[in-house]
Amino acid sequence: MVPLMDYPAPMGLLSAAGDLSMPFSNTVKYCILGISVTLLLLALGILAWQAFRCCTQTYTTYTRQDTVNSELLYSEEKSRTAGNFSGAPSTRVEEVSTKVRRLSRCLSQASFPSSGSSQADRDMGEQANINNVVNGSLRFSIYYDQLQSQLVVTVLQVEGLLEHSQMRSLQPFVNLRLMWAGSEVVELDDCMDEEGEGTASVLWTVLQEWRTRIVKGSCNPLYGDQFSCILQEDKELHHINLRMEVRDFDKFSRHTVLGEVRVALGQLNISYPLELQEDLKIPQKDLVGEVLLSLKILPTSQRLEVGLLKVKTGPTEICSDAVLYARISVQCNQSKLRYQKTSAVARCLVTVFNEVLMFSLPEFPLEQCKILVYVYETHTTKKSTKHLIGQLTVGKEKSSEDNHWNLMMRSIRQPIAKWHGLLM
Repeated sequence: MVPLMDYPAPMGLLSAAGDLSMPFSNTVKYCILGISVTLLLLALGILAWQAFRCCTQTYTTYTRQDTVNSELLYSEEKSRTAGNFSGAPSTRVEEVSTKVRRLSRCLSQASFPSSGSSQADRDMGEQANINNVVNGSLRFSIYYDQLQSQLVVTVLQVEGLLEHSQMRSLQPFVNLRLMWAGSEVVELDDCMDEEGEGTASVLWTVLQEWRTRIVKGSCNPLYGDQFSCILQEDKELHHINLRMEVRDFDKFSRHTVLGEVRVALGQLNISYPLELQEDLKIPQKDLVGEVLLSLKILPTSQRLEVGLLKVKTGPTEICSDAVLYARISVQCNQSKLRYQKTSAVARCLVTVFNEVLMFSLPEFPLEQCKILVYVYETHTTKKSTKHLIGQLTVGKEKSSEDNHWNLMMRSIRQPIAKWHGLLM
């Protein structure tokens, strides 16, 4: 065996290991340590400040919610116990209720694709919002040229309009309709008198429709737009009304009706230019046709079948390429279902569809349900925009029920057909 012997380490290696140290002086080392401690304290201070802000905002949010809830409860109790006494409304409560309604509307629209909702909103343009208080007046002139059998209408000015929105200024324009009252009288079950019987209404026909230019940012717009049409016989003036609606333009076609003026041409001497100024009034609907509608409910499968059978309109000059189609939408329990369209059918005095559309209802029982039917006219041979003929509404509210809806609920799984007035 070879004995192992310990050899002493070289003296150069030991001296090199002893000389290993940081190449900084003690002053620099202490400065680096102080900077590190300062940065650490600064980071801890920022963390503590952010935590304090988070706790403060959470507490403020809870406090505001509790305050709003207490104000809502107080307002409800006050409305119940006040009786005939009324106090000043709380601005804060009104803003919260407005936000709640807006949020519920957004949630209801989220139940179907956004493309359908946007198209439905654009189609709702003719169903404009109407203010409860109407302000302003309309100045216009009418003249009937007996030699040329020509009626001339000139819209001069709208005065005294009030701003109804703080977000944007008014953009008013005037929509004119020349309406002829036919000799046919229609019995409407939808319109009841005091004795509960249906009232008779005259069937109107739209002869001409015009629209003035838009004047932006004015409550007293000046127009001077002139419109004319040919009337075959002088006797027709006794059956013609001029309906002029002042509207606030909206780029999404949701025009707001600010008021209307109606003039019976048979009661005026318009053989010479006659200038008039009439106060704006709350718009009223006119009967322009009838729709035979069929309803059937299937509670087991939670479905509603809406059948469009016939559409009857007043006598008018019908183009050979004119076609009619309907758009039907259903709103149940504040939930808006996707609308459906019927096929296009050639227009005549009585247009026959015989088409049934099916809707899946969201839930039962149906506390509120509304069926909206819009009838449009378009042309097949030329590119033209659709024109709203009229609309009707059938359904159930919390306080009242439509007669047709009541008959449908009594005859489950059986189709019930009924005529409804088409209004414009």
